[in-house]
Parts: sequence; C-alpha cells; structure tokens
Amino acid sequence: MNNCKITVMKMARYDDLIEKYENPIEHACDLKMGQVFVSRGGQKPEGLCDSAWEIMEPFVKELALGRGNFFDGWMKNEKSAMISCNDGFRPVSFYIEVISENMK
Repeated sequence: MNNCKITVMKMARYDDLIEKYENPIEHACDLKMGQVFVSRGGQKPEGLCDSAWEIMEPFVKELALGRGNFFDGWMKNEKSAMISCNDGFRPVSFYIEVISENMK
C-alpha cells in the first residue's frame, strides 16, 4: 500500500457566522498552516482531527490502494486530492498526495 502525505494548506475563520450561530466553545482546532501528517497504508495519522479524517478517509484509502484520478481529472496530479473539513465556522483545506508507492 502507498503512504500519503496530508498537508494543511489553508485555514479560514468566519467570525460573523461564529458570532451569529455558534455557542461559545473553548477549543476548536489545534492545526497549523503547513502542518504535515503521514498516513501509512491508509490509516489515520496520530494527531489529526477525527472530524477531518472522517471526510478525507475515503480519498486517502483510495490513494493508498494505488487508485486516484477522482472525478475524471479533477486534480492536476491524479494521485492527489484537496479536501476540506466539515467545520462551517473554521474550514481547513488539506492537500493529500501519494508519497511512496507499494510500501509493504
């Protein structure tokens, strides 16, 4: 199986939506711009947010299995995907790419 590199590419914060709709919370996200995680054989990397993993897991598993080319040419690199977490107040965009082929 392949290993995949998962990089935090962009982080947004919508304070107007937070103020209007979200109940106050103490802690939302520990991720940092440029932070890198490595999924070994399609497994969730330690320290990656469970909610983000839930969204990206199908893409990581497909890439780990040697597949890709999602949505018939969506990405310039067919062995990659750009996925965002589902936090509507603080979305984070992740770039997922194969970094090693055929790891046993």
